Amino acid sequence: MSVRDTSIDPRLLQSAREEFSKKGFLKADLKTICDNAGVTTGAVYKRYKGKEELFGAVVKETVETLDGFIALRTDVEFAAMMDEEVRKTWDMEEKYVLDMFEMLWTIREDFVLLLEKSAGTVYENYGHEFALRMTKAYMQFYVEAKKRGLCDSKISETEMHVLCTSFWTSVYEPFVHDMSWKEIKEHCRVLCRFFNWADAIGLKQ
Repeated sequence: MSVRDTSIDPRLLQSAREEFSKKGFLKADLKTICDNAGVTTGAVYKRYKGKEELFGAVVKETVETLDGFIALRTDVEFAAMMDEEVRKTWDMEEKYVLDMFEMLWTIREDFVLLLEKSAGTVYENYGHEFALRMTKAYMQFYVEAKKRGLCDSKISETEMHVLCTSFWTSVYEPFVHDMSWKEIKEHCRVLCRFFNWADAIGLKQ
């Protein structure tokens, strides 16, 4: 029984990452990926059904990281939270927002693949779907704050989606435009001044 040569995998994925980043999924050439990785197309098809599954393998860890990020904000046990904890979730404190940017910085290359280079794959609407999932998270925190009498603005789910899309676009774009880490830190300061979630939902002092 032959043993699979796992040494191929890292260089195949890196070659695919570079080709997808340069040309996007639709125009990426599988033969070029193989040539640059020093492998045959047969080696690819032993591992993946085709180019789309290879793309999925490239972004797999990033998707899992982002799924975990969303899960922490949607799978919440509000009964265990004090009012002040619910209020705190709406604070745009630079330190905590920068933590989010740091997380995205570590996955920035594949993050941009998902946002900009995934047309033709199951991930082609990833940015929109991410905003929808985050809207669900924000909406449940808003409903909880409203139920506790902590805020007084009336915000529909559609309005919350518009706000979340605007906010997350402001988070995505620095990576799409290849900002340096220094530029992103300055952008974070501006973002925290520009988006005042507490005022948007009418959070009471």
